[in-house]
Amino acid sequence: MSKILIVDDDPGVRELLEMYLTNEEFEVRAAASGPEALDAVKKRLPALVLLDIMMPGMDGYEVCRSLRANYDVPIIFLTCKDDDLDPIIGLEVGADDYITKPFNPREVVARVKAVLRRTDVQQPGAGKRISTECLDIYQDTREVWVFDTQIKVTPKEFDILWLLASHSRVVFSREEIMRQVWGYEGEYYDVRTVDTHVKRLRRKIAEAGCKMCTIEAVWGTGYRFIVDPECDFTAQER
Repeated sequence: MSKILIVDDDPGVRELLEMYLTNEEFEVRAAASGPEALDAVKKRLPALVLLDIMMPGMDGYEVCRSLRANYDVPIIFLTCKDDDLDPIIGLEVGADDYITKPFNPREVVARVKAVLRRTDVQQPGAGKRISTECLDIYQDTREVWVFDTQIKVTPKEFDILWLLASHSRVVFSREEIMRQVWGYEGEYYDVRTVDTHVKRLRRKIAEAGCKMCTIEAVWGTGYRFIVDPECDFTAQER
């Protein structure tokens, strides 16, 4: 059974999510505060964390930053604010997705399953590498290097970069990226999540000094990976 950690200071939310997730045969643990959550993760790493943002004391942003600094665990934020700024900040600090309260618990279950499906698929395997003159992407270790410097990317950032770079110049719509990277089908997603991840990923690559390849926005459609025609570009088994 996949282990899910619910972090929320509201006991009603914890009980509701625990009931629905347990009915889907997940092993569920719960924490009522940020420090309690960090202690729970340290003792036993979960497969995924459902993390409330607005908690007294140590809020969800702080918890997320701490988790990202030490663990590669998927994080879905739970936010009660109907404000575009909240999910953007959440994605900036390293969350994989967000769900706005009040939520349908079936939506939460659907998103958890989708993230875990992607996690299973993305386990180290064939050892492929995508390489340009300034950028190297390693599938097995899930590392991204610009020249001789490794840049830190979140799991979803890596998945987006690998998808686009392994299909150079192919345009992917935001909806298709959601399906390929998050595994979401139907109504339970917000394509603005893709925009935020891509914006952050492009900035990291550019700031590290890679000028010969980028993720290009195609107006009204989506995104594609572009390499300068004078730049060496290979995708190969390592």
